Amino acid sequence: MIRLENVNKVYRTERVETLALENINLDIAPGEFVSIMGPSGCGKSTLLNLIGLLDAPSSGALALDGAKVATWRDKELARFRNEKLGFVFQSFHLVPDLKVIDNVEIPLLYRAKNGTPRRKAAQLALDRVGLASRVHHFPTQLSGGQQQRVAIARAIVGKPRILLADEPTGNLDSAMGDEIMDILHDLNKKDGTTIVMVTHDDRFARRTDRIVRLFDGRQVA
Repeated sequence: MIRLENVNKVYRTERVETLALENINLDIAPGEFVSIMGPSGCGKSTLLNLIGLLDAPSSGALALDGAKVATWRDKELARFRNEKLGFVFQSFHLVPDLKVIDNVEIPLLYRAKNGTPRRKAAQLALDRVGLASRVHHFPTQLSGGQQQRVAIARAIVGKPRILLADEPTGNLDSAMGDEIMDILHDLNKKDGTTIVMVTHDDRFARRTDRIVRLFDGRQVA
């Protein structure tokens, strides 16, 4: 499902060259739930951004769902992101002046779906995360845990094959974190969604199938 071969990522300015990732070799099977751990600045989010096609490797090969993406144009990358990938962030990134259901519909606006199927898909996604009764609320009327549930509903409304989660429990207390992990596990086990999650929390990482550890941009486990 996800394969990185000899991947390096270098950020360059006029004066400084920073090696963010060095010689990453990683295979993630379809339906696997993998967590990525390591100290701050070790390259975790950079790796997630590469897998999510939000950035490109400086060298090496990246393949997603059997397709090598290096030669794809921006339009092809955007279509793959919209149809095959879902993103969950630590800070939710909800649009504050849109109602919950409208936030969840956003990814479907780029698929030329008309209003009725789009609204139905959003309602089903919200029901999946236990927020069917909050569809007409605004994000500011929700708790942090509820906002993260909305973010997950938005990520899964298009039924992506791969879900990328960057510290999805980072802004939540332990109880809410457990609830978010339960939702992710449900998506993984029942839908077969491949999940890659960046986390600092060993307790949550141990609930995944495998832990990938980074240190100074290198894969150490």
